[in-house]
Amino acid sequence: MILSVKRLLSSLLLLAALLINSNAVTAQLLGSAKTTTEEPVKVPEDSLGRRTPQGTVNGFIKAIGEQNYLRASQYLVLSKRSYRKTTERIRIVKTFQQLLDQGGNLSPSSIISNKETGRTDDDLATGVDLVGNISTGKETIQLYVENQSDDSQPALWLFSAETVESILSADIRGEKTFLDRILPHYLKERKLGNVPIGHWAVVVVMTILSYLLARILIFVIGFVIQKLWKKADTENGTAIIEALTLPVHMYLTVILFVAFTQRMGISIVVRQRFSIIIITIGIVAFLILLWRMTDFVSMFARSRMSRKGRISAISAILFLSRTTKAAIVFVGIIAILGIIGVDVTAGLAALGIGGIALALGAQKTIENFVGSVSLIADQPLRVGDYCRVDDIKGTVESIGMRSTTLRTSARTIVTIPNGQLSASKIENFAHRDRFIFNPIFTFRMETTPDQMRYLLVELRSLLYAHPAVLNSPPIVRFTGITADALKVEITAYIEALNFEISQEVQEDILLRMMDIIEASGTSLAYPSQTLYMAQDSSPSNEKAAAVAETVKKWKEKNELQLPKFDPKRVEEIKDSIKYPGEGSFKPKED
Repeated sequence: MILSVKRLLSSLLLLAALLINSNAVTAQLLGSAKTTTEEPVKVPEDSLGRRTPQGTVNGFIKAIGEQNYLRASQYLVLSKRSYRKTTERIRIVKTFQQLLDQGGNLSPSSIISNKETGRTDDDLATGVDLVGNISTGKETIQLYVENQSDDSQPALWLFSAETVESILSADIRGEKTFLDRILPHYLKERKLGNVPIGHWAVVVVMTILSYLLARILIFVIGFVIQKLWKKADTENGTAIIEALTLPVHMYLTVILFVAFTQRMGISIVVRQRFSIIIITIGIVAFLILLWRMTDFVSMFARSRMSRKGRISAISAILFLSRTTKAAIVFVGIIAILGIIGVDVTAGLAALGIGGIALALGAQKTIENFVGSVSLIADQPLRVGDYCRVDDIKGTVESIGMRSTTLRTSARTIVTIPNGQLSASKIENFAHRDRFIFNPIFTFRMETTPDQMRYLLVELRSLLYAHPAVLNSPPIVRFTGITADALKVEITAYIEALNFEISQEVQEDILLRMMDIIEASGTSLAYPSQTLYMAQDSSPSNEKAAAVAETVKKWKEKNELQLPKFDPKRVEEIKDSIKYPGEGSFKPKED
């Protein structure tokens, strides 16, 4: 009985277990209503700041500055044997520090990568960064930091085993540096910022000496340039020398300071702190050089444009000069902020977005500026030119950075945006090398063929003979017979300095042509729609007969200059007309 009860209980428990398992399986197959989200695993911070190359170098310099050599040894890849011995770890770090003090050089902290991946734009292997070097008497030791972890673990950057091995095998030149041998004991014992006061004092002295020595070198270089360069005393030569003097002086001071402090054995802690200042001075010197060269180029360009009379280009040069200076200041601020360790990536991104918004908002302004640059570069018009823009005629009074103004013949001012002007069709009358003379004469239907021949010859002779008409063969052609007249078209080019003079020449030619028409015995035709009852006069029979006799003689002697003129005849009559004619006012010539 008892066994039966036990068996029954066992069966019930087994059945309950199966039901529970089946529900679990069903829940897995059908999907659960609640889903669990995995929380991101937080990477623990390294107490020594060795997650990046920059953190490793800064932590190592701080540790040796505080003379905590055991902590400094944790920034090095040491063998197990060396790591177990405290004295060996301290000896390795002190050797490293001594080599850095005697001839070592670490990159400024702002230049060293602050990312866990290190630098990826160099030629080194992934996970290896170059952070400095040490110059000994025989060799140069490259200082590398290397990521000791794999991809599945947080980054851990340490000075590589190769670097540590090179340090241990280096030939140390004496136990003490130059400064440690010459400085009094009290200047080495008393410290400021974990650095002996004597080192700070030597830094000040070296700064003054470097400045004075650089000044002497600049004087010597300037003296040599004055002797060797012939254009040194000219305005442009003096401007170039003045532009280069201050930046070169600053660069020489920095170079001399770095050379002196590195060879005198000043603590790497002091030099690493001064590295940011040194690079900042170098950047400032470069910016000053760009600023002064911008002033020189602007002055040279303005002087050249003034000599050429291109006054409109001066405003563009000033605008470009100011824009360049603003860009120099902006780039300089970004560079200096980056050197002192400020992350400017977010600021640059914000400025980029703001720049896009500003560009969209100032689209027309930018369009007008680009148009003004195009006008200045191509020079389709200049101040004082008489031109036509689309259907507007006028004289150019000014060309600004936004618009150009024209004064019309009605004495009104028309302002045209440069963006629109650069896209318009511009006809510049001031650039003409010749002026076309293209009258069309219509003669009476009673004009005889001989009278027409006479007119064609004499009109063309007049154009050949006139000194203000270009030597290109003028065209005088009998082109048609209309319902009420005989049509003659004339095409020639007048050589004149300006439009007013060309009008004077055209007036003289027309008056002489009227004399020829009068002498031919015919006259110009009046429109058939108009009746001139009183003014109309019959053609002169005597003149017509005389003209016919003249043409007859030309034919008999084969001297009829139609359809072409004899070149000998052209040479005979060329420039034979006195212009201005007899009785005209002639200004006295000095």
